[in-house]
Amino acid sequence: MTLKMANIAKMAHVSTSAVSLALNGKAGISQETREKIFKIINETGYEPLRKRRKGGSRKVASCDLMIISDEKGIVNRHYYSLPFFDHLVANLTQSVTGFGTDLRIDNLKINHLIQDLEFLLQTKSITNAIVLGTDLTSTQVKDISSKIKHVVFLDTYFEELNCDFVTMDNYRATYEAANYILEKGYTQIGYAASIKENANFLQRRAGFLDALKNKKISLQNLYKIDPASLTKIGPLAGFSYKNLPEVIFCETDYMALRIIKDLTKNNIKVPDDVKIMGFDDISEGKLASPSLTTIHVPIDQIVNQVIFQLQAQVATSDWNAQKSLIGTHLVVRQSL
Repeated sequence: MTLKMANIAKMAHVSTSAVSLALNGKAGISQETREKIFKIINETGYEPLRKRRKGGSRKVASCDLMIISDEKGIVNRHYYSLPFFDHLVANLTQSVTGFGTDLRIDNLKINHLIQDLEFLLQTKSITNAIVLGTDLTSTQVKDISSKIKHVVFLDTYFEELNCDFVTMDNYRATYEAANYILEKGYTQIGYAASIKENANFLQRRAGFLDALKNKKISLQNLYKIDPASLTKIGPLAGFSYKNLPEVIFCETDYMALRIIKDLTKNNIKVPDDVKIMGFDDISEGKLASPSLTTIHVPIDQIVNQVIFQLQAQVATSDWNAQKSLIGTHLVVRQSL
């Protein structure tokens, strides 16, 4: 008997549309339902009809999650202690294995990335990979892409490269954040930037500054902060308490929360004396005092899109590289 999608749906006690969503890596069903469907697919050996006709299979049997760490960057060896990246990696791991795929996690260091990658490829065969490449350069993205057949780059984006990318729409997010600040009537505006520039931060900076420029407003303060100093005891390097603006936008929530902490220590009240906005919407922002106004990044949607694009690469011989920018939204709380 040739199994059909309706048979899988009946065995899983779900609708055929739920099976279709699972097979195509789309949102609309719970993780528990997705895992149940793929458990039955794996046990029965079911293959979608359109793939059987083409002689292929949509399933990704194994996948490597490559986490590229940079001791001076955002994703360092302690990435799991940072709520945003811990949530991202945990969600990705759960979702990939929920599709019946064997996931292997590799940690590569950015300062000798190609040597690490070549050594890794000598020890095992890798044809499918998801690369968490927040701090990668365009040259490093090209190098990785040339060595792995199917690869999707997560949390970075280079417009000039013909590769698969999935990240948040950084430019639009900060453009709207700046417009919100301007609509509130504030004109004395500061910007807390990382001294470690990556593709995400450059896009955030561009969006924010373009919005100010359109309203003929100049940035009053630009703070250049070392990400490595955020967890250190003592004054925050790159930040000054003199000539504070009305509002400070921060490129990450970690930066925003540290600035709020330091301002409070110096008897500068947030939001009475200065308003603060972050980016990422980590859970700590909700618990801070005051709670943090920020940009929400939909991690679940990003993960679903990464998996879809990797599956599509494997299943489609003439797949064209896709750049996916996932939308964000403003979360207004007490800090602004």
